[in-house]
Amino acid sequence: MTFSQHGSGEKHRTAASTFSLKEAIERGGFYPALVHHTITEALDGREATHQIVHVDTHFDMEEVHRHITVVALAEEVVVVAHLDDHDLEAEDGPAFDHGDSPHPPRADTVARISTEVVPVSRIRSLILSEVHRHPEHFTPDRSLAEVSLNLTWTGGARFDSYPADCGNPECVADHGDTGSWVPEDIALRIAATAEGDTAVDEARSFVRALRRACVKHAR
Repeated sequence: MTFSQHGSGEKHRTAASTFSLKEAIERGGFYPALVHHTITEALDGREATHQIVHVDTHFDMEEVHRHITVVALAEEVVVVAHLDDHDLEAEDGPAFDHGDSPHPPRADTVARISTEVVPVSRIRSLILSEVHRHPEHFTPDRSLAEVSLNLTWTGGARFDSYPADCGNPECVADHGDTGSWVPEDIALRIAATAEGDTAVDEARSFVRALRRACVKHAR
């Protein structure tokens, strides 16, 4: 993931990203040519001033899956792109039974990328959550352990449900379910242990820029 911040004071709050959008995507290293081409088309001539490039990896049984999410702020819009890939098995040659084919199945990789162009004026909620190490020793220049970003523009949300209880540890009655609504068109978690202190610190720079744009273009 790549963002930036420069200097201090007003200059610190308004500086554009250290890396260009292309450089940030290349640093992400996940189909950079395809991702950059798709986002450039979505920007339609606009120049991104701040971006998040976030590559996530997770494991499913014996398979490894990677995803890349790019959120780019350009003038009065935010472009959101997400790409993932998977293997599409294809037969290369005639089919044979009992696994004796001279042309074994070949796994072709296919990538699906989706983009959305969101006017900044449509953004309904922008939530930044910060995790501080040793808060008793807090100073403004200290790096964070992690940040989480929730960005909503459609009004969509995730409902996290769990069994309700009355607080009595001996009670066996069924109190039904309860839960909470979590708004999330985009939800990103950036941890220093995985991506470094710089990525976490720079995430706040992106959020500051987007907050200013939201105020500027509010209806």
